[in-house]
Amino acid sequence: MQVEEIETILRDALDLSELYVKGEGSHYQVIAVGEVFANASRVKKQQLIYGPLSAQIADGTIHALTIKAFTPTEWQRERKFILPE
Repeated sequence: MQVEEIETILRDALDLSELYVKGEGSHYQVIAVGEVFANASRVKKQQLIYGPLSAQIADGTIHALTIKAFTPTEWQRERKFILPE
């Protein structure tokens, strides 16, 4: 599976303002930013990402998925630690 495919699936399913996906083999890292995560627990944020990708996780296309999900406000505070300039 290509990174672009994961990006398309997530963008189609969720209203995201920013999305970063990196991957190697069947291991992927996702950073997702959107108001959809407002008032959501950490577990709920992860479930929102896992949901649209459940078929790819079930069939083994995605073996490991690291998720960081933020509201735009949280992202403004955290991005400097995650994405070096």
